[in-house]
Amino acid sequence: MTDRITADHLKRAAIVYVRQSSPEQVRNHAESTRIQVGLREKAVAFGWRDPVTILDDLGISAGGFAHRAGFQHMAAEVSVGHVGIILCFEASRLSRNSKDWAQLFEICGHLDTLVADLDQIYDLALPDDRLILGVKGSVSEYELSLFRQRSQEAIVAKAKRGALTFTLPAGLSWTADSRIELNPDRRVQQAIRMVFDKLSEFGSVRQVLMWLRDENLSLPTLESERPRAITWRLPTYRMVLSIVRSPFYAGSYAFGRRESRTRVVDGRATRTPGHDKPMDRWTALIRDHHPGYIPWEHFERHQRLLEENAHMKGTMARKAGRGGRCLLAGLLRCARCGRMLHVVYGRGNYARYECREANRAQAAPRCIGFSARPPDETISAEILAVVQGSALSAAIEAGDLAEQQRHDQHRALALELEQAKYQAALAARRYEAVDPDNRLVAAELEARWNVALERVTELEGRLKTQGSVAPRSVPVDRETLESLATDLRTVWEAPSSEMRVKQRIARLLIHEIIADADDHQREIVLAIHWAGGRHSAVRIARPKAGDHRHRTGPDAECVVRRMAGAWPDHEIAASLNRLRLRTGTGNTWTASRVSSLRKRLRLVDYDEAQAQPMLTLNQAADRLGVGPWVLRRLIKLGLLEATQVVPCAPWQLDPSVLDTDAIRTAAKAVEGRKPRSRSRIADSHTLVIPGI
Repeated sequence: MTDRITADHLKRAAIVYVRQSSPEQVRNHAESTRIQVGLREKAVAFGWRDPVTILDDLGISAGGFAHRAGFQHMAAEVSVGHVGIILCFEASRLSRNSKDWAQLFEICGHLDTLVADLDQIYDLALPDDRLILGVKGSVSEYELSLFRQRSQEAIVAKAKRGALTFTLPAGLSWTADSRIELNPDRRVQQAIRMVFDKLSEFGSVRQVLMWLRDENLSLPTLESERPRAITWRLPTYRMVLSIVRSPFYAGSYAFGRRESRTRVVDGRATRTPGHDKPMDRWTALIRDHHPGYIPWEHFERHQRLLEENAHMKGTMARKAGRGGRCLLAGLLRCARCGRMLHVVYGRGNYARYECREANRAQAAPRCIGFSARPPDETISAEILAVVQGSALSAAIEAGDLAEQQRHDQHRALALELEQAKYQAALAARRYEAVDPDNRLVAAELEARWNVALERVTELEGRLKTQGSVAPRSVPVDRETLESLATDLRTVWEAPSSEMRVKQRIARLLIHEIIADADDHQREIVLAIHWAGGRHSAVRIARPKAGDHRHRTGPDAECVVRRMAGAWPDHEIAASLNRLRLRTGTGNTWTASRVSSLRKRLRLVDYDEAQAQPMLTLNQAADRLGVGPWVLRRLIKLGLLEATQVVPCAPWQLDPSVLDTDAIRTAAKAVEGRKPRSRSRIADSHTLVIPGI
């Protein structure tokens, strides 16, 4: 067949194309690679001086989805007429899909490029050679599809029985009889359980990650190289999320949780693996297959929690509480359109719940909207009424949980210290076993031993510090907890109570709340769907214009209305303070605050020129030359007429009444009957110190 090689072919380059389908074949089938590279000698025997060997596609499949830089470079060189011959182990090595195969051979036929394998040389300009290579290409493509189909069916059948073995996540391992068991390392078990406990406590993967980072606790993970041994690293978000999402930790065998997807990129089909599938589309799921770290119910609850934490998934699903100022954020659903209500914050502490998605997407009128304070306060009262009976047990459980958390953290450090001591002892044995004269090896082993000892010292210090700082377990004070349980509202409304914790409590008790607005009755209608399946409805009066939480109380307004015009603002403020009335923000009254309220109520100001000539108690006492207590006694005895606008307001006395002889005589008589104070010497119960 060498007669097909002409001088024109020899003027152009010769390409030796080398390919293996996977990295595993490259590692384990080195003989195939050696034979393919040896085709250079065959090219030299044909007459080429310096053949070009393409090794870029070693470990890459030719099924049509992977990008093969070597094949693309070869096709480009052929298309410009620079290649005289292509040598390969067999024609199927060039491609295993008809698209690449036909395109390459079409160009080779037009530009007179030969193709050679171990058997013969093919001239693609000849119909017989094109037919032979076309049949070989079709058979190769069919063979690959058939092998893939049979192997996939066998894998699926074995997985549905739970007999397919593969790499398990850290914390689980295969036994000799192909069963799954918990990792025998107690430190690994404790770390996995700690992640699930913290997720139940914090309700967020990121919060668990931040806590682990703050406490400087490591998590087990598998090394990328085989054998997949366990190594300890500071956690990342992906590490914690992979633990939470793995059904194997719930004692279930799962296969086919992810899939590959194909899309066209730059005119070429590209397959990307690792896309998650819904649980109902998993290839195999066998519950209670092996011992687990958590029950299956906890796994399902964790997946729902992750879905609620994803706030960018749309407007129809319930969302998790993320703090803020509103208790019901992510729980309210519009009764008119079915969408979740948004939280809109204003200036200061003002917030509203509004259904605005239809207006945003379709320019439709907004469904409903109302202030956040009334429903938050109402639902808070409902929640407190529900949990009031369980408050004592919850407080005791909270104390036990805090103690358990301290114990888990202490145990994690203790297990890490135990492993560090083992590593230090192992490093010591290795150092002692080496020949002392071999200083190159001995120095390195000694350095490793010192590093291990430093790690032990560090962990011992952390464990000692934690034991001295953390409080020891103390008996639960039941009386103190009972007092807290009876005053649960004070604890709930305390400034130290985080809104995020309140939101989590609300989501544990309430599935969702259907909200509507009754425009005729000016009421907010809330249908509460409790977690246990019970339903209840509440109606809340919508506040009118100006009826806000910092509005002055009706009692203070009544006092100002009655005293305005007759008394100056400072006297009104003094009367309000004596009555222990406060402003809407809880401040005491001043003349300026009274003036502001009076102007808002549109009341007249005090005009001394037009005011009725009346005297206060002190003014009347000065006019008569007696003490104020005398006039109070006369008023009490009914001998002197005086009026008060409201109780605790200043007394008002008519000057004409004071000028009568009867009042003057009565005042002198009352003043003359003033009781004398007892002598200190006569008072046997008073301690008298000389000189003081």
